[in-house]
Amino acid sequence: MKKSLLFLVLITVLGCSEDEKWTYLFNGEDLDGWHVYLRGDENYNGWYVADGVLVYDPSRRTDASNADLLTDEQYTSFELNLEWMISEEGNSGIFWSVVEDEQYEHTYETGPEIQVLDDGWQAYLDERGDIQRAGSIFNVLAPSQIVSKPAGEWNHVLLHINHAENEGFMKFNGVEVLRFPVHGPEWEQMIADSPFKAAPGFGKAQTGHIALQDHGGQVAYRNIKIREL
Repeated sequence: MKKSLLFLVLITVLGCSEDEKWTYLFNGEDLDGWHVYLRGDENYNGWYVADGVLVYDPSRRTDASNADLLTDEQYTSFELNLEWMISEEGNSGIFWSVVEDEQYEHTYETGPEIQVLDDGWQAYLDERGDIQRAGSIFNVLAPSQIVSKPAGEWNHVLLHINHAENEGFMKFNGVEVLRFPVHGPEWEQMIADSPFKAAPGFGKAQTGHIALQDHGGQVAYRNIKIREL
């Protein structure tokens, strides 16, 4: 009985220790810790918080300029955990290693993107293919399986980026659909084989911001947390 009690105590302590490794990037109340790319946090240009959810609504835009949302902090090796929900025929993205510099007009010029898309948008997929479907590294690597949920439902992402081990992978709704290097010759060849070969800053930085994309449609994110490796 005593051994069983000790075991339960150890499991509880270890579980708490594991939870403490995660930092919530979104507090569920406001946009503290985030800003719009190259603009700061005075105008979130369509992003707002409702019922503990981070939402982008193009009808709330104040102007037509860029509205991609960035973390104030930068990260190198980490696991990013979040959920997203997209509107019908909606399009967004989750970026890592974004360099915020005026020489780059857009986040996608430097940061690789995990595609967020309504996979029920058949005309889009017929034109663009799996390299741009939900769960892909946009225009770089297609997901190995199609596990996205329909528009209006929550999808779960766990993105693992480890530069010390040169290891990247993504679990999408509990299924590993991407595995890739994060630097070095193989990663560079993947970029050279993609449309980003013409973007000199793309995929080069090992440290950068996490970003959520404005791509003209309504999208929501929640339970956004990060664990540095």
